[in-house]
Amino acid sequence: MAGPKASSQSQATLSHTVSTLWKSYLHKTPDRLKFVDAFLMFLVLSGVIQFAYCVLVTNFPFNAFLAGFASTVGQFVLTASLRAQVNPENRTEFKEVSPERAFADFALGSIVLHFFVFNFLG
Repeated sequence: MAGPKASSQSQATLSHTVSTLWKSYLHKTPDRLKFVDAFLMFLVLSGVIQFAYCVLVTNFPFNAFLAGFASTVGQFVLTASLRAQVNPENRTEFKEVSPERAFADFALGSIVLHFFVFNFLG
């Protein structure tokens, strides 16, 4: 059975691990990827807020909730794909895709996604 000492030791290890991970992220991640990560975090928060509003308040125009949530999830997927393609560490995997081409694909995919979302709203 784990006592208080084992619990505090595992908490200290977890705290140290998270701190090391955060410092590594801040120092080794390029600013462009940090910007994309900030947008991904915004999309996650937006999706959580939409879902919480639907559950706690109302889902009256349900198709509006579905369109907004699908838009958020779809944009997250497109942005995560963009991040994977422009990450310098993934150049060997995406060697035939330039960062400009990746962004053009992202922009075109976003336009198509939002066209369908707008069409779904009616």
